[in-house]
Formats: sequence, C-alpha cells, structure tokens
Amino acid sequence: VQLQASGGGLVQAGGALRLSCAASGRTFSGYVMGWFGQAPGKEREFVGAITSSGYSAYYGDSVRGRFTISRDNAKNTVYLQMNSLKPEDTAVYYCAAGPTIASRGTPAGYDYWGQGTLVTVSS
Repeated sequence: VQLQASGGGLVQAGGALRLSCAASGRTFSGYVMGWFGQAPGKEREFVGAITSSGYSAYYGDSVRGRFTISRDNAKNTVYLQMNSLKPEDTAVYYCAAGPTIASRGTPAGYDYWGQGTLVTVSS
C-alpha cells in the first residue's frame, strides 16, 4: 500500500484543518488506518485510528473531542478533521495502514506509512 498525506499548513489557534491520506496499491478497505503526530524532538504519538469498515474510531487523550477520523473506502482515502487546534498540536502528521485495531496505539502496529504533512498552529 502506498500512502500520500496532504492538507497540512499554517493555522491560528482555535482554527481547523482537514488532512487527507490517499492510498493506492493493495486493498485499502482491508486495513485499519491510523494517524500519528510527531513534534520536533519528540516521539511519534498516536492521534487516532479507524477500523477497516469505518464503523469505529479511537482517539488519543490529547485530541479526543476535537479531532475526527473518517474514511471513504470507495475513494481509498482516510481523513483527519482537526478542530479547535492548539499550538501544542503542531507536528508532522503521518497516516499509516495496519492489519488490526488491537495494535492501533503504537507505530509498530502499522505496516505502511505515508510521508507526513506538517501542521503548524500559531498562538
């Protein structure tokens, strides 16, 4: 699976962005899709994940209630809607594809990664 993330940019605190991750290659609908954020000098942090069907989504504590993950299997695309952005959300955001929702919270649970897209939130 090849993944291409897009949609990052500069936004003021309190604003919103929507990231997209387009997949090509093997069957997209068979994969759990996750989003991770990596701030400068920090480890990659779990943002959220969505099951292969799109029926269930899970979120990290720092974004729950502000971010929403969705997917369109017909378009081979997963989305991350980011609302009420804070300066501490500034990071490179990566999408990833993996086999099981049980391993959603760790980078090791994913087999394929996109290149990342930078989100900068100004105060």
